[in-house]
Parts: sequence; C-alpha cells; structure tokens
Amino acid sequence: MSLFIEFHLIQNFAPSNLNRDDTGAPKDAVFGGYRRARVSSQCFKHAIRKWFSQSGLVAPELLGTRTRQLHRLVEDELRALGLTDSTRFNEIIKLCLKKKSAKKDAAGDDRGEDEQESESVLSYLLFISPREINALKSVLTEHTGSIKTLAAKKKLKASDVPDVLKKSVRDCMTHLKAVDIALFGRMLADLPEVNQDAACQVAHAISTHRVEREFDYFTAVDDKGGPDETGAGMIGQVEFNSATFYRYAVIDSHKLLENLQGDKDLTLLAVEAFVQAAVRAIPTGKQNTFAAHNPPSFVGTVIRHGGPLNLANAFEKPIAAKQDKSLTTLSVEALTNYESQLATVYADGGDAWGYIDLTGSWPKEKGKSHADLAALSAWVKEQVALQLEA
Repeated sequence: MSLFIEFHLIQNFAPSNLNRDDTGAPKDAVFGGYRRARVSSQCFKHAIRKWFSQSGLVAPELLGTRTRQLHRLVEDELRALGLTDSTRFNEIIKLCLKKKSAKKDAAGDDRGEDEQESESVLSYLLFISPREINALKSVLTEHTGSIKTLAAKKKLKASDVPDVLKKSVRDCMTHLKAVDIALFGRMLADLPEVNQDAACQVAHAISTHRVEREFDYFTAVDDKGGPDETGAGMIGQVEFNSATFYRYAVIDSHKLLENLQGDKDLTLLAVEAFVQAAVRAIPTGKQNTFAAHNPPSFVGTVIRHGGPLNLANAFEKPIAAKQDKSLTTLSVEALTNYESQLATVYADGGDAWGYIDLTGSWPKEKGKSHADLAALSAWVKEQVALQLEA
C-alpha cells in the first residue's frame, strides 16, 4: 500500500526578498490569472539541507555534499600522492566515470534539485555521500601507482586509464546512504545505474493572494566625509514584497526506505528531521536587510494512501484582505474548505491529519492538534513507523 507524508504550510513573511531572480527582484509567478509572490522549491530544499547540517539532528556522516570541486574532498590523500594538480585529478576521475556510450540527457527531465545534464561528472555539481568519498579515498591509496603514472602524462585519453581503476572509481558511487540524497535524489548522465529518484517532492511556494513588487530606495552615509560633502556616500534600491505563502511537500515513505537501503531506523530519523526542517528552515536571501524570520502560522501533515493531493488550487482565486481577519486566517479557512471538497472525491478513508494551527481556523475534529513542533514530528514518526511495519 502506498504511504505518502504530505506537508501543507501557511507562512506569512514580513517585507523581504528571500529568493531573487536574475535581476535581483523577488521571484514571482502568475497563478489563477494573478501575479503571486514565489519562493522556488530549490530555495527551500537548500534551506532544509542547511538546517539538517546545522541542527545536529542528522549526523554529518549521513549528509551528502554537492560540489564540482571533488578534489577538495580528498585533499589529504592527493597531497600524500604528491598530486597537487587538481585539474589533472579531475581529468582522471572524469575519464573513469565517463562511458563511451554515454549520451547527454534531454533537457527538461525534472528529477529535482540535483538533476544533472552535462556530459561529464565534474562539469556540474555532483551530489556525493560521505561513504562514497571514503571509498574514493581508498581507491586513491589502492591505485597509487596507476594514478601517478596517469598524472605524469602530458595528454590523457580514455584508453590510458586501466579498466580496473575505472571499475574501482565507478564502484565508489554505489556506496550511497545519505539522508538528503535519499530525499532529494541525484542524476548522473554518465552513470545512470547510480541515479537515485527523489523520495521527496517540493512545490514552489506561492502567495495565497495577489502581490505587487515594492522598492526600497536607500542611502548610505560616508562616515569619513568632509564638512563640505553633504550628499549621500551611496544610493540604491532593493525590490521586495510581503506575502502569505502556501507551501507544499510530499514524501513517498516506501521510496525513502528503498533509497536508504531498507534501514527503517534511518528512514524514521529522516522523516522526523524533515518535519522539523520544513517548518524551521527559512531561506537566507537578503536577511541582513529584512530579517524576515517568520515561522508558519499553520502546519498540517497528513498520512495519505491513495495518492498525493496538492491543495494550491484553494488559492486559484486569490484571497482578498479583510479588516477583521488576517491573510493567514483567511488562507487557512480557504485551505480547510478546499481540502474537505477534494478529500470527499479523491482521498483515502484511512488518511490521518496532524497539525499546529496558530490561527484557530482549522476544524478541531479534522485530525490531531499538537501543542508544539516536537509533538507533531513525534506523531508523524510514530504514524510512519506503524504503517511501515504493517
């Protein structure tokens, strides 16, 4: 039986610019025919991964690294080999991982934050686990002679690399057991056998109401300006907005268990950590300017069996501000009404809600209310544990 964990959050941010486009303006989107504020899924996933590493809830050895600088992960081993040319090391690894029959993946195949489309592994960000890094270190020690010989060549070709070294390097990429890679997946064009489909899908957060951009015109004073220098030392402008967002994410529990190689304890740890991170992690864009540290007013989690249900269409018609109710309250009310309509038609009878509601708008009979985030995350973990064992 399918087992999905859904997350529905209503979160109001004060004036901010958490996620910028290429012009420095807050990202936005047209939804329901109206301009909405937007924070991309990649932005929130990055914030969640950062929270994992900072909170200590997930051990460092269970978290992956995204980098193009593979040589920096094995610096000590390279130094011991006397191989200080990182370009040559990257070239050797590239030839080991590149298959003759490899074809570029078609652009637009959306596999999540860590999708890779380039022809060589070091041409893009590689998502690699600590176990894979340790395995690569062992390969460097085991094949020291071959690597030194290759490094001494003026020009390298694929045929110069011994097959045994190629196989050893490729085998390194099978030592995968990292929480964030299991959640968000990875894709390597050259080595499809080590790809990992994401167990977690994260939607772009959109405002529940229409939004217009605003501009902050600022000036800065030159502290060392002379008495005749009366103007500003610097002037500029920053775009920002303020919005109440609907955020949605879903985890396929069975896929997460599969990605973590059947380790139930680690799967439950990953679920608990994600509940905490999804609520607490806030993007860092322009926070020194705006300090928009605003936690969600509503956190709803639901254990579903029939299939995921994104409730964004509750806001297809944008919420209109009222004097007697906040946008967050109105948003939770709209979410409640739409979910009830949708669940009647599409939801499975065994679906179970747990929630934190600071607005008082979510019906008390609709799931289990929790006093704090620790209680909610413990409840989600317990529900998943019971159903994974069933």
